[in-house]
Amino acid sequence: MTIVLLPPSESKVSPESGPKLNLANLAFAELTDKRSEAIAGLIKLSSGSQARALSALGISKKQEFELIRNQNLFTAATAPAWQIYSGVLFEALDAKSLTAPQLKKLCKLTYVQSALFGLVSLGDLIPAYRLSGDCVLPKIGSLPKFWASACTELLAQESGLIIDLRSGTYTKLGPLPTESNSVIPKILQRMKSGPPKVVSHHNKATKGRILRAIVQSKTKIRSIDDLSNIISTLGADVEIKVPTRSSDPIALEVVVDVL
Repeated sequence: MTIVLLPPSESKVSPESGPKLNLANLAFAELTDKRSEAIAGLIKLSSGSQARALSALGISKKQEFELIRNQNLFTAATAPAWQIYSGVLFEALDAKSLTAPQLKKLCKLTYVQSALFGLVSLGDLIPAYRLSGDCVLPKIGSLPKFWASACTELLAQESGLIIDLRSGTYTKLGPLPTESNSVIPKILQRMKSGPPKVVSHHNKATKGRILRAIVQSKTKIRSIDDLSNIISTLGADVEIKVPTRSSDPIALEVVVDVL
């Protein structure tokens, strides 16, 4: 089955009500012990010296509420991950406006590379939290080192196409397996003059629209050509870039206007 990998968003919505976090119910049960360890480390960091926690998490004093969120991870309300993440990519995805079958498809094929949970389905019930992929947690240390092996092993079990929309920071938390059936779309924006360039905001928004187009399409994506055709419906110019080494993932160069 084809799967899509997303980065999380720094901004998140705290649900007003919902069940408490149950790690046993999340996708990829193999990660349960590591999730418990990461949560314990984040709670410890957020409950200690405020100055140290703010610095470690890369946030300001005006964002002290993030520490409270982190302290209450096991008692806070949860909601499906697609409702929790609220950044540019997820705004462009606009999951709440999808039909019920489309939303079911979205949750079945899409996983977020989380610094706290490893890999989570967009349908998994999680609380809001603050932890970036480049943070260092007490007793855990570097998050890429902590997560990489376990997440890559899980991705290696996927037999279908892996569409990797993650950013560099989160790719390090679960590098694609060698010689995996994978593709990495590279989003470029047309400029008034000169060659197309990567523009962060439009890069994220376009990834959200690509995912939306995938779940709305009646075409089953079995190949990179299928994906290329779906992306082309967004008005993008798409070119398949075959790597020189067969072990590297194929790249899709996607050139768009501001969508």
